[in-house]
Amino acid sequence: MNNNSTIREPLFHITNRPTLKIRYKILIYSIAILAALFLGGVICSIVAKGDPFYFFTSLFEGVFATPRKRWIFLRDTALLVCVSMSLVPAFRMKFWNLGGNGQVLIGGLATAICMFYLGGKVNEGVLIMIMAVASITASIVWAVIPALLKVFFNANETLLTLMMNYIAAGLITLCIASWVKSGSGTLPELKYGNIPDIINPHFLIILVGVLVTVFMVVYLKFAKHGYELSVVGDSPNTAKYCGMKVKTIIIRTMVLSGAICGLVGLLLVGSVGHTIGVNTANNYGFTAIMTTWLANCNPIFMVLTCLLVTFISSGMKQVRMNFGMTNDSTANLIIGILYFFIIACAFFVKYKVIFRKKETKKDKGEK
Repeated sequence: MNNNSTIREPLFHITNRPTLKIRYKILIYSIAILAALFLGGVICSIVAKGDPFYFFTSLFEGVFATPRKRWIFLRDTALLVCVSMSLVPAFRMKFWNLGGNGQVLIGGLATAICMFYLGGKVNEGVLIMIMAVASITASIVWAVIPALLKVFFNANETLLTLMMNYIAAGLITLCIASWVKSGSGTLPELKYGNIPDIINPHFLIILVGVLVTVFMVVYLKFAKHGYELSVVGDSPNTAKYCGMKVKTIIIRTMVLSGAICGLVGLLLVGSVGHTIGVNTANNYGFTAIMTTWLANCNPIFMVLTCLLVTFISSGMKQVRMNFGMTNDSTANLIIGILYFFIIACAFFVKYKVIFRKKETKKDKGEK
């Protein structure tokens, strides 16, 4: 071994960046989003041989062109906000609940079961109350199962909650196969148990989204339970030392997450679709993981990330139509590019990359 050999520094290293002011963060993210959308316009113009600026026009047209589109945009945002809010308490506790989709589906299935078997046999008002209780209870049970396995057997909650999404979808497929004898795999709209409209079919869902957001802000910021979540997330041992019952906190938090998902399942089946299927949840549970992470578990910022994601998803449907795209591949590519730009921004906002300084002749001479 040569003792005169020198250890070379790495080409670059990553360090924490000093906290940026909020206005700089907003500016950086805004530039990233505009850059991603501009790149999306270029891709659409290449694939469909159209005007890249028409991409932006189509994007806004898909969301704001008519009052109905505007209401649907707000409704879909409210649903995504609710599912995102259901994940926040668990994520703050560092309990990685990836089962929001399954919890919404199982709540929707419980709602559909009530509508299918009790419809026309009990009063409509009573039926809706039964649906609400059944949906919320079923989702709570679905969320608490991985929590119990975690606290008593130290099971991996990430894998458990993820796998339970597919079990929920399988149960829906099984029920539909039992109900629909034709083998079509599609359950027709259910006539009974439809939740009455307030002003229009979308206003009630938007109102629920606002109330859930306000509740979560107050719960996390002012309630004792919200403070306990942060302590458990930072250090379970510290929480135990302070006299907190960590197992109880984990189970209680998943009860809350399940209850909110059950509420979403009730609204999707009893108000939006009036039926159930494996796609009823519209992947809200998976999308909510992204919106929650991007907002750093901040409920107010989560509303903004949900608005952005819903805007892109809704607008891309119109882009696909206007550009004559025959499948979702290009739209999904553009959405993926947007996510990549935002995630890259999140990294560079938190960290900075320092490259190795190039040696000068003077430095080499001194060596």
